Amino acid sequence: MADVGEVLMSVLSTIRVPKPGDRVHKDECALSFSSPESEGGLYVCMNSFLGFGRQYVERHHARTGQRAYFHITRTRKAKEDDSNSGSGHPPKKKPTRLAIGIEGGFDVEQELYEEDYKVVILPDRQEVTSDDLATMPDVVRERVSLSMAGIMSADSVSHALQVQQWDGELRQESRHAPELKQLDNGVKIPPSGWRCEVCDLQENIWMNLTDGKMMCGRRYFDGSGGNNHALLHFQQTGFPIAVKLGTITPDGGDVYSYDEDDMHLAHFGINMMTMEKTERTMTELEIAVNQRVGEWEVIQESGTTLRPLFGPGVTGMKNLGNSCYLNSVMQVLFTVPDFQQKYVSNIDKIIDEAPSDPTQDFKTQVAKLGYGLLSGDYSKPAPDPADETGASEPRGDQIGIAPRMFKALIGRGHPEFSTNRQQDAQEFLLHFINMVERNCRTGSNPSEAFRFLVEERIVCQQSQKAKYTQRVDYMVQLPVQMDQATNTEELQEAERRREEGDSSAPTVRAQIPFTACMAALNEPEVLTDFWSSAVQSKTTATKTTRFASFPDHLVIQIKKFTFGLDWVPKKLDVSIDVPDTLDLSALRATGQQPGEELLPEVAPPPLMTPDVEVKGILGFHGNEEDDSLYSPLLSPVLDDSTVSQLCEMGFPLEACRKAVYYTGNTGIDAAMNWIMGHMDDADFASPLVMPGCSSGTTPTESLSEEHLATIVSMGFSRDQATKALRATSNVLDRAVDWIFSHLDDLESMDVSEGGRSAAESEGGREPPPPGPRVKDGPGKYELFAFISHMGTSTMCGHYVCHIKKDHQWVIFNDQKVCASEKPPKDLGYLYFYRRVSE
Repeated sequence: MADVGEVLMSVLSTIRVPKPGDRVHKDECALSFSSPESEGGLYVCMNSFLGFGRQYVERHHARTGQRAYFHITRTRKAKEDDSNSGSGHPPKKKPTRLAIGIEGGFDVEQELYEEDYKVVILPDRQEVTSDDLATMPDVVRERVSLSMAGIMSADSVSHALQVQQWDGELRQESRHAPELKQLDNGVKIPPSGWRCEVCDLQENIWMNLTDGKMMCGRRYFDGSGGNNHALLHFQQTGFPIAVKLGTITPDGGDVYSYDEDDMHLAHFGINMMTMEKTERTMTELEIAVNQRVGEWEVIQESGTTLRPLFGPGVTGMKNLGNSCYLNSVMQVLFTVPDFQQKYVSNIDKIIDEAPSDPTQDFKTQVAKLGYGLLSGDYSKPAPDPADETGASEPRGDQIGIAPRMFKALIGRGHPEFSTNRQQDAQEFLLHFINMVERNCRTGSNPSEAFRFLVEERIVCQQSQKAKYTQRVDYMVQLPVQMDQATNTEELQEAERRREEGDSSAPTVRAQIPFTACMAALNEPEVLTDFWSSAVQSKTTATKTTRFASFPDHLVIQIKKFTFGLDWVPKKLDVSIDVPDTLDLSALRATGQQPGEELLPEVAPPPLMTPDVEVKGILGFHGNEEDDSLYSPLLSPVLDDSTVSQLCEMGFPLEACRKAVYYTGNTGIDAAMNWIMGHMDDADFASPLVMPGCSSGTTPTESLSEEHLATIVSMGFSRDQATKALRATSNVLDRAVDWIFSHLDDLESMDVSEGGRSAAESEGGREPPPPGPRVKDGPGKYELFAFISHMGTSTMCGHYVCHIKKDHQWVIFNDQKVCASEKPPKDLGYLYFYRRVSE
């Protein structure tokens, strides 16, 4: 074996020193969830700074020829007992900040580790420590030492992405505080008995720190709180800072600056050191509202002793700071065979074909996550820091996996999922499905397991003629019918007692029949102001929705989250008897009925500019004998306000113009109906072309060559890029979104660079059928998973999921995975069904 110094000298040119901007992956393997704490430690390539676990470092060496790796191993230190506590473990403090892993927030145990570093040279695994470098030539010692020091001191990628965890109670110093004016008006505040000086309210009292006035706080959206007198006092006087009386203790109090809307007491005779807290702080109120005891305990099954589970398919996921929504969704998705086959069964092939930086490859990171969840390699009991001997009972926590790399990639560029704030699990599910669609343009597409067609039938009540449209969807959204509650009397009694100030009034949850929600979904919707092409005027129509196909896996969302009259989001606290089996066969769409006439596809007469002279009776196309219905020389007058409203909703400008034109300027409702019925049209966002005109598409020469080149570089043909840019008025960002939302149309188009279709170039081979690919079958299903939410809105709280595995319900609560005793199927948010074989 060659001398290690000579070997280092031979690979010295490949050893780099990290520079600012280099991504150093020293916490997580690029291809697995191995870390420095894992058996074998982590190997960081000293050239690319990618990290690899023991099972993948040899593969990376064989593929790249890189030989020098910085090896990091980390072992947990023994925890010293607290001599001041009888049991060695002082009681945990109650959280005072709505945050995770920070002082005052929810506790995340901080481990103390001892680390060991060395350089390992492959393939012979020769090891070099810092002490060994002292005997080597200066050029070797300097370069290797600088590289080692640079890797050790560099912020890991995962750490850099999590520098700022979301903190719902971050308080900043008011700009008014340093020079706060306090009037010498002789006001002294008593230690108790506070009342609003305007309305005599005795709760939620705030004292202005400039003049000592005591006023009630803001009124909350539910009518509680105060009467806004403290805010009105600021608006009248300009005195900005107030403190909530009853929250003042030696540790501080709730101080608020009305001027900044952010969140000097001795002046008014208040001694902080003698004050006791009698009012809950705003943070405590926030936490109390979010932790509804009944809901949290029932969904997490806190009242029973749950049996921890370990092994393949029952791997926990660490909460990275409000990432429970991601954990729950991915646990369920990798129960679906389509996702298992696409990513986990082919993981070796995926890793072999991964790009040079697999941390940025969608397929690789999804496969890595799927294998980590299903393999069982990380489904092992977490060591209990309370007992280093291992004699204590297992807590149920697992070592689990921390999907940092996956979360960073999936959320990159997204305004919400790139943050550490809590998110809506339903929105994340659709976001992830959209990413799967984008990355599966060729080969199998696992999101087809959820894809189905919806048929909408609109019947004009005046002519009795119908119109049929189809659209693609991935989930069914069920409205909650609060007026159908079966325990109305109990709800009314509880509400009456609360209004009377009865603090002992029980919390009653509305019991809603699932059948009532399904009935509401399928009831015909009455459309007023519907523009009928049959009668050429506005009239009334009915719209019914049915399944044009049934997917292999059906997702049902219970629409628990709504907005109050003041647009404050709130959650409906309901219990719905969701069934274990579901038969939707009766909701199968039947298409056009025998003898039924269809509404003609005729546009309404365009509104002409009043100062334009009309030639002839109906217009002309170049000669007076041609009495066509429309004149291309006349421009339609479109209602700009309606067009603007539609654009503000996110629809393309040209689509909005067409909607207003084809509904004859009859208003926003009619235009919205048109848009919803034509969203899947291939020319939905194409420019408006007047009847009798030639195509109004923009010529290729007017399109930006830079935009064309950008889209072509993404793997699309020039003709496809041209179509996308024409459909979006040559706006690149919109064109990219358009092209990914019309993948099926483009694939059926299948245009080559030469402008000929693939069918023409291959001797007239039949092109694939147009439209999206959907799987279809019987409409009978069984429940296999559901995701539950605890809290008052999607922006806070916690998610867990229950999954049925081998006839046993299992609860996945981040790192805790246990056999479920009482799965709360009536409190779910997202329900997942799979087709039952006939």
